[in-house]
Amino acid sequence: MSNYSKWNAKQDPRTELHDVLGLTGAEVSINHLPAGAGVPFVHYHKKNEEIYIVLSGKGIAVLDGEKIDFEAGDVIRVAPAAKRQFSASSDSPVSYACIQVRENSLGEYTAADAVIE
Repeated sequence: MSNYSKWNAKQDPRTELHDVLGLTGAEVSINHLPAGAGVPFVHYHKKNEEIYIVLSGKGIAVLDGEKIDFEAGDVIRVAPAAKRQFSASSDSPVSYACIQVRENSLGEYTAADAVIE
């Protein structure tokens, strides 16, 4: 068995990486919305925070009823209880990664978890 997995982030509307890479510690999705399109539902989580990394384009997030503009390069952390919905701007498609992890679960950061040989 290999110690790595590889996948290419095509322009599929949404890909959950646990399906294609066999992730076991986080849920990560790659999302592409055409101009004017949006996620068709508002949602929140019971235990997991989400980190959105905007890869290209621009859009609008509605977080607990507040509209937040975002663009390529922006990173947004959303607490589990926050109600959220994401949309592309009317004049721009948007691509973003969404990382979902259990809130307050990070026990060690990269340097503390690394083994240098």
